[in-house]
Amino acid sequence: MTAAEQHETIEDSPVGWVATHIRRYVESDGAEGGTYHGYPALLLTTRGRRSGKLRRTALIYGRDGDTYLLVASNGGAVKHPAWYLNLSADPAVEVQVGAERFAARARTATAEERARLWPVMTAVFPTYARYQKGTDREIPVVVIERPPGAPASAAD
Repeated sequence: MTAAEQHETIEDSPVGWVATHIRRYVESDGAEGGTYHGYPALLLTTRGRRSGKLRRTALIYGRDGDTYLLVASNGGAVKHPAWYLNLSADPAVEVQVGAERFAARARTATAEERARLWPVMTAVFPTYARYQKGTDREIPVVVIERPPGAPASAAD
């Protein structure tokens, strides 16, 4: 995100428990909220595909080397979550993991990558497997990559 975008207002998820989690994460500079019920959690900021506003949500994540992995499960709903539709339209995202914040690019894993990464994410959060069984849509795995030359994270 650009320097100008850093001064834009970020709208947090309107879902009550997610908004509370985000507030704890932000107010503590990542000291609290890095896990959600024992699962690793990060903050993802995307640009709204229709509104153009910055939108932030909290998500469970996994790792594959230097990349971060997300699952666009939407609790197994028929439709993709809004954050996934937003990053599909504009892959420039901002991520916060603990106190570390960084700009990155998001993309949907290819079929070959998904075959390898889906078990990684179901090991992190086994409920994803139940969500997939309960919907006809293939739940996407999202790969978050830092731009070339950006330092790799020491956070975890």
